[in-house]
Amino acid sequence: MFAILKKEINSFFASPIGYLVIGLFLVVNGLFLWVFKGDYNIFDSGFANLEPFFTLAPWIFLFLIPAITMKSFSEEIKQGTLELLLTKPLNTIELVLGKYFGALSLVILALLPTLLYIAAIYSLGRAENHLDWGVLIGSYFGLLFLGACYTAIGIFASILSPNQIVSFILAIFLCFIAYFAFEAIANLNLFNSRYLNVEDLGLSAHYESISRGIVDTRDLIYFLSLIFFFLALTNLSLNNKKLS
Repeated sequence: MFAILKKEINSFFASPIGYLVIGLFLVVNGLFLWVFKGDYNIFDSGFANLEPFFTLAPWIFLFLIPAITMKSFSEEIKQGTLELLLTKPLNTIELVLGKYFGALSLVILALLPTLLYIAAIYSLGRAENHLDWGVLIGSYFGLLFLGACYTAIGIFASILSPNQIVSFILAIFLCFIAYFAFEAIANLNLFNSRYLNVEDLGLSAHYESISRGIVDTRDLIYFLSLIFFFLALTNLSLNNKKLS
């Protein structure tokens, strides 16, 4: 697994992909938060907090992470190197995890420079203790778990097609469904009942919950279950290709 992980990280930074992804994430966030006028601009909001960033980031992740993961298996299938990998002395789950953690590492590296926003917000605040550190830490954990779920979905999408563009579009669609669709369905009040809240099936409800600074085991179980589900599907698809 670690050999695959190292190979993935090296492949990201051996080409402009890794630098481009991190650069785009920071530039787009920076423009919306500090330059462009609008709801996401921190200066226009009048409050020294990072709420606009944590509202905007899931939308940027929706396109950024599929761009990272789209080549994970698609490129291997297209070039015919997947069969070669499957002959190596490693099982399919190690291959899947190596690809997954390689892509997730790039997502984490993209998030790290945004910690500078905390220093900027702290310097803008008038009160000495104006930052709610519980909410801030919880929001970063929520964003990390959200990125981990998007990455698992993107890895699964990449094994479904040898075409990277198809994998990219499919990953965006699946991530959109996982994050936004259940909230939209819940607003229609078609399926909600005393036993089931449809909104709780979506990523957005759990992301917003953990972003309040309260770590609920139900949110953690949901995130980990979703990651496990899509990685298991990826492993199943990989085993089917190995047998065919």
